[in-house]
Amino acid sequence: MTAADLRPHDDRRWRLALVVVTAAVVVRLLFAALIELFPDEAYYWDWSRHLAAGYFDHPPGIAILVRLGGLLTAPFGQSASPLGVRLGAVLAGWIAATATVATARRLSGDGAALRAAVLITVMPLAAAGLILATPDAPLLAATAAGLYCVVRALESPVGSAISLRWWSLTGVALGVAFASKYTSIFLPVGVVLAIVLRPELRARLREPGPYVACVVATVVFSPVLVWNAHHGWISFVYQVRHGLGAPQGSALLAAWKHEGDFFGGQAGLASPILFVMMVVAVVRSLGRRASAAHFVLAMVAALSFGFFVYSAVRQRVEPNWPAPAYIPAIVLLATMSWSKRGEKWLGAGIALAALLSVVIYVQGVTPILPLAPAKDPIARAYGWHDVTVRADSVAHAATADNNGTTWLGGDRYQEAAELAIQDPAHPTTFAMNLSGRPNQYDLWPRFPDRAKAGDNLVLVLDESDGPHDVVTLLAPYFQSVRLDHLVSLRRGEGEVGQRRLWLLSGWRGGWPSTPVSAR
Repeated sequence: MTAADLRPHDDRRWRLALVVVTAAVVVRLLFAALIELFPDEAYYWDWSRHLAAGYFDHPPGIAILVRLGGLLTAPFGQSASPLGVRLGAVLAGWIAATATVATARRLSGDGAALRAAVLITVMPLAAAGLILATPDAPLLAATAAGLYCVVRALESPVGSAISLRWWSLTGVALGVAFASKYTSIFLPVGVVLAIVLRPELRARLREPGPYVACVVATVVFSPVLVWNAHHGWISFVYQVRHGLGAPQGSALLAAWKHEGDFFGGQAGLASPILFVMMVVAVVRSLGRRASAAHFVLAMVAALSFGFFVYSAVRQRVEPNWPAPAYIPAIVLLATMSWSKRGEKWLGAGIALAALLSVVIYVQGVTPILPLAPAKDPIARAYGWHDVTVRADSVAHAATADNNGTTWLGGDRYQEAAELAIQDPAHPTTFAMNLSGRPNQYDLWPRFPDRAKAGDNLVLVLDESDGPHDVVTLLAPYFQSVRLDHLVSLRRGEGEVGQRRLWLLSGWRGGWPSTPVSAR
């Protein structure tokens, strides 16, 4: 029996904590249904139509979640709707929140569990981030579950059967985390560092549990390894270059700008007050007076966050990339003892975070912030239906005039994915990737692999002065090229952007030589 088992319990607070995280899921489901799909979400939906053990950009975790949501909503005809695409991610968010709350309870009791439930509910990182179908959803769920299992293993006697069971479950969670996003590597590395650095934890290296966890995680993750081996390790190479690319522009100026953007983004995800308080909680938990479990959680948080602080010196880091660091940080913040002044600051931080989340929710449904539509990140999800309707109209007319099949595509994965999901027929679409970065569409059959001589292609491209570079490259391979409609992407009355349609008729055969390795 552990200290956590002997601690007095307040079942009312524990039940209230579960009610809070479950009610949050209901709210997220509502907004998941109301907010249009972002291009990246449409991209992951297209992955879910071609389930595999790996993809160019990420492991398959998010594709599996999207497929699950589609299966659950298919009887209602909603598998490709915003709710259908996001349902699995929202459910994964519930797992992440519940496991986080349970970890806080093991460390400090039911009061800490309730505090953790409130924190993870009101923070914009979870309130908004756990609505979207992105790889962060399965990653956060697996990270939270894995940390809970680690805490339970550390509570158990060294070498005991109970310890082995919890280490084995840690391996399962870790394997799922690896299969969600490669940045999950900081979880096991942080745990190992903590065990090595903390004298009372080193006995764990003499029990089989940690090694069994590594074996189990590898087995769970092995399909992703096999897929990468068969594809030249393309996914690993891309992510390493993506996260540790060479500095862009003036190194010093770029580093200052990137770091400023990075910390500004973190303050927005957590609220400035809670962000500072989590940093304080992590730093305190790295001290000698902290319990072993607190030290492990702090090491995982510090390593996960510290890597992206370093990465931001070299290039721009998206605010959500260090999201796994917030799972242990929330637990530490919820279980930390604060002075009366600290409690007041904590209350103010929770109130501010809740306000930010409410504003994000409302902005997601109807614009209330004084932002130009082109500067509103939520507006990027709007206007694609109109583009697809116009592209379909051009395609049907081309097929009637020229015979052959008329295909839809864009130069980037965003346009290709949105065309596929917005079209009621959900056709196969193509990303040319002639001027954009390589992506999963390069690994699937491309236009020259599927089309026949005489087929047509409707391309959705950025507006440009004169012929688009992509059109210039493709024109020799078609009998005719025609500039078509300019479509405005709008959210309400505001214009978010524009896309130009081009009709390329009568494919002659052949294609520009653009292998992924050459770009």
